[in-house]
Amino acid sequence: MIVLPDRRVVVPALGITQILAWGSTFYLLGVLSPLIARDTGWSYDLVVSGVSVGLLVAGLAAPRVGHLIARNGGRPVLAGGAILLASGLLGVGLAPNFTCYLAAWAVVGLGMSAGLYDAAFSTLGGIYGSQSRGAITSVTLFGGFASTVCWPLSAALAAQLGWRGACLAYAAIQIGIALPIHLFVLPSQKSAALTAAKAAPRVRLERGEFVVFIVVAAVVTNGAAILSIIGTHLLPILTARGLDLTVAVGLGTIVGPAQVGARFVEMLAERRFHHHPLWTMAASAGLVAIAALMLAFNFPIVALAIALYGAGNGIGSVARGTMPLALFGPDRYPVLMGRLAFPILVAMAVSPFLGGLAFQEGGATWTLGLLAAIALANLALMTALMAMTKRHR
Repeated sequence: MIVLPDRRVVVPALGITQILAWGSTFYLLGVLSPLIARDTGWSYDLVVSGVSVGLLVAGLAAPRVGHLIARNGGRPVLAGGAILLASGLLGVGLAPNFTCYLAAWAVVGLGMSAGLYDAAFSTLGGIYGSQSRGAITSVTLFGGFASTVCWPLSAALAAQLGWRGACLAYAAIQIGIALPIHLFVLPSQKSAALTAAKAAPRVRLERGEFVVFIVVAAVVTNGAAILSIIGTHLLPILTARGLDLTVAVGLGTIVGPAQVGARFVEMLAERRFHHHPLWTMAASAGLVAIAALMLAFNFPIVALAIALYGAGNGIGSVARGTMPLALFGPDRYPVLMGRLAFPILVAMAVSPFLGGLAFQEGGATWTLGLLAAIALANLALMTALMAMTKRHR
């Protein structure tokens, strides 16, 4: 009998490195961008374009990362991701000009492809196979605290060391904390599933499976687009609706606890009822659509709409990792997660720009209309996906 690695060790280890990976990449410029713009003279939109470059590079590299995890296991890939993140952050902190700044973010993007959720989910799939759903959910509970932990940490580092010193400090954290965790805590994954993946790394989908995969990809990509637009434009939307900035910031903080709370409830529900991840994603799409419509139609209790969005996005992150596992099985999971990561990360890179265009042309009304349209389309896609897969459940 194969003894699986202790989840009480693996899950917290990956959870900690996910907090550090998200906090030093996706959430980094939420604190540092005004300081960078003021110090360098680069415009704010140019500064934040660094994250978009990183996400685009991450999306392009993600399919290859999925194959590497299928062949070699997650430990060396995640360790390599920590090294790449450290190298890129070092480059950002030392960048003498804007060209070097963007080039450094491209290196960060390579690290993101090998270090964020999709790589972590693929690693867990390789370790625990069909039993990895609970582990994936638990890791997302940790990841939900990335902004909560790293925004104050970034502010403290910047206050003491400046924005460049903060980037260098995060590079040191990747080498001093994340890299040893990946190398010495994660298992090597010498499993039968991994051996099979090395022998036959090419993944083929039957025609019916391919159609299902395309719909799954569309659903998770739309979810990523909504996340990125809300994350970038929520505060401007709320202030454009007449709310004071302090009030808007307070409302924005609802998202994090709502995400984590919903993930915790989903984890308890799964343990008790063992429901299919499709139901989790359907609930996510429904909650996000309701929240988008409430915001679009100026529902008076804004806090409720934001809480519903946070809850929907929270369980959507869980389903993004568990739904492909349930639909396509553990053997093909790492490679398929790499393929799914490509449109997800590209959407996260491009959608803030599209949301910004909508906001520039039509203010909060147009931006919220765009969000509602994407959310409703996603709900329709999930309805179709449920119907397509019903006979297989």
